[in-house]
Amino acid sequence: MNNIFTAATASTPEIDFKFDERVLCIKGEAYPENAALFWGELIGNVKAFIDQNDSRAPVIVDVALTYFNSSSTKMLFSLFDALNELAASGTPVLLNWYHDEDDDTIYEFGQELCEDFDSLTFRDHALQG
Repeated sequence: MNNIFTAATASTPEIDFKFDERVLCIKGEAYPENAALFWGELIGNVKAFIDQNDSRAPVIVDVALTYFNSSSTKMLFSLFDALNELAASGTPVLLNWYHDEDDDTIYEFGQELCEDFDSLTFRDHALQG
């Protein structure tokens, strides 16, 4: 698969999926006008990657979102659900969740992900503002 890089905009995060390195990075703010369209492409690519996965090498997911709206929240759950299925099938998936140490909303969402997607290896990273 070809690697994916989408630069951040004012309302969408940077997406950098290096399939060959098995690393997905998402950072920035996420409140796209059409969340299903924006996130749908990434989720489709992740599912294609999973379908073609023939390795048990770990997948690393780095997420550093400073804001996301409710429609992005739903799409993020779909993304993490797919990654959780990959982890449940025997491929380790490490989710690094980065947030400002003072941002309770982002922190709590990360804790919810940790509880809901228990096949993922979750690591919380509080960053000083």
